Amino acid sequence: MVKKPAPDATRRSQRSRRAIYEAALALVVEEGYPRTTVEGIAARAGVGKQTIYRWWSSKADVLLEAFLDLGEQAARQAGYEPYSVPDTGDLAADLKAVLRATVDELVDPRFEAPWRALAAEGLVDEQLGREFVAKLLEPQLDLYARRLRAAQAAGAVRPDVDPRIGLELFVSPLAQRWLQRTAPISHAYTDTLVDYALYGLAPR
Repeated sequence: MVKKPAPDATRRSQRSRRAIYEAALALVVEEGYPRTTVEGIAARAGVGKQTIYRWWSSKADVLLEAFLDLGEQAARQAGYEPYSVPDTGDLAADLKAVLRATVDELVDPRFEAPWRALAAEGLVDEQLGREFVAKLLEPQLDLYARRLRAAQAAGAVRPDVDPRIGLELFVSPLAQRWLQRTAPISHAYTDTLVDYALYGLAPR
């Protein structure tokens, strides 16, 4: 009698996590954040509710982790390290490359709908808003700040510049234009933001 191999619990857990991620992102797009529930995510993913609560404490935790995972998957498919800012020694080129990748994500329906849902709900749900900032926004902003500090050390940015204010010169206009849909976003637009931020508006 041939002995069957024992089930791979790790592989089963990964399949369940992936199904939960996909279910959570799909539901927040279809139903909106307020109507998305842990029960609904579990049913859509084909798992028990207790499975979700074993790994996460709330639907917000599920959605934020699912969104982070989506970003990592897309980055690797595109061939670059997720959630990173390169340091080639050319600050303008590095910033333009990252912002171009950001534009590609923001106009991708897989990202746009859940990102808008989470951003909008974060304005009215204080707890979700704090988690949204802490888990999604702050880590990315810190990457920009670190790249600007490296540029300061290399003499490419004035030593008196506050990196956290400096990064707002190109990150904030992009976020505002995308959220408010005041105009299309494109690679040309973010390239221009970097040029304006680094070289100013005065004649040189």
